[in-house]
Amino acid sequence: MKVCVLGAGLAGLALAWHLVRDGHEVVVLDREAGPGLGASRANGGQLSYSYVAPLAAPGVARKGVSWVLDADGPLRLRPQMDPRLWRWLMLFLRASRQEVFEAGVREMLALAYLSRDALTEMMARDALDFSWRRNGKLVVFRSDEELRAAAGLVAFQSRHGAEQRVLDARECLALEPALAGVAPYLAGGIHTPGEEVGDAHGFCLALRDALARHGGASLMFDRPVTALRTGPGGVEAAVTPGGAVEADHFVLASGIGALALAAPLGLELPLYPLKGYSLTLPTRAGDRPPEVSITDAHHKVVYALLDRAAAGAEGRLRVAGMVDLVGFATDIVERRIATLTRQARETFPDAADWSRATPWSGLRPATPDWKPILGGSGIGRLWLNLGHGGLGFTIACGTGRILADLIAGRAPPIPAEPYALHRPPVPRRTGPRAAA
Repeated sequence: MKVCVLGAGLAGLALAWHLVRDGHEVVVLDREAGPGLGASRANGGQLSYSYVAPLAAPGVARKGVSWVLDADGPLRLRPQMDPRLWRWLMLFLRASRQEVFEAGVREMLALAYLSRDALTEMMARDALDFSWRRNGKLVVFRSDEELRAAAGLVAFQSRHGAEQRVLDARECLALEPALAGVAPYLAGGIHTPGEEVGDAHGFCLALRDALARHGGASLMFDRPVTALRTGPGGVEAAVTPGGAVEADHFVLASGIGALALAAPLGLELPLYPLKGYSLTLPTRAGDRPPEVSITDAHHKVVYALLDRAAAGAEGRLRVAGMVDLVGFATDIVERRIATLTRQARETFPDAADWSRATPWSGLRPATPDWKPILGGSGIGRLWLNLGHGGLGFTIACGTGRILADLIAGRAPPIPAEPYALHRPPVPRRTGPRAAA
């Protein structure tokens, strides 16, 4: 079969790899000049398989109000007359019910572990060079209350395959000495030794090269899709300024850009862009970046050492964070970058050359319940691979595996129904609450 994938980011290229392995002819279309130049370009860099709990958690509304009122808080909300935003927020609040949250944790852990296994297989089959290594992750907390809540989630996740350990402040410093500057503020942390790190853009480049070696895939850049042409059987062609591309199947994997293509088809997608920011910093011999991937739970900032400094070569530290619900603008807001820089520099003052930070911003295409949208669209020959939110790097290989199986008519390794566009509802809890 010929499959046309719209989007050459993490989701689209990982899917293309699985489709080519199945023997399909694949065409990938992207509006950018190369792979991974949208939301995949400079994300946090953490492959964080045990930290996929939904953003919509019990109590999030109360925390969200305090964050919004803090000018330097991790969340910024710009009120606007946008029905899509208010519908998304309403669904987000509904998804924060305890039973929905717990179901989401189970389903996202299953998807993340499938993705970890899929990436392992992909690296075994292909020489994929993207600064990958297994360095573990440490989430640090600055209050005993937050640490106790996190320990409860650790206990819950342990029943679903997560291997994590609660550390006190002294153990956190022993594991990652670069935290010495904030030692007086640490309450403790959660260590997950099996987590990984990598360069998302580098992974997209590596997949592009692997697809070229295998053959069977044609990647077309600078080819924006302006519409999807339909006929009696469903979608027949992707319309581009360079002509229409016909195929047997089409996959929307273009992130937040999919909204513009779906709307004329009467397809309502529960997506909203969560704008985030990152800094990429050069590290030199003598600098002290964290070797373990770090998440600062207080500031909601992540740190990932993509490359170590070596003789004659600088390393790279990625710092990322913030959630702005401000519409579809991709501009870099200097105040937000200044806040991210200040918070990161206070945490790791000797980590890198702060004077040469490269800022970036991108739009994470998020669903209210934090789960991606996988499977059929309800429109003939049109499939969906969307809504990866802030977890695109972590789950893309797994979502690609699932959708390739569905297109081939195979049963995927885990049930696909929890990630369908029209998901089965989570029953309201009637018995005692489980610990979370």
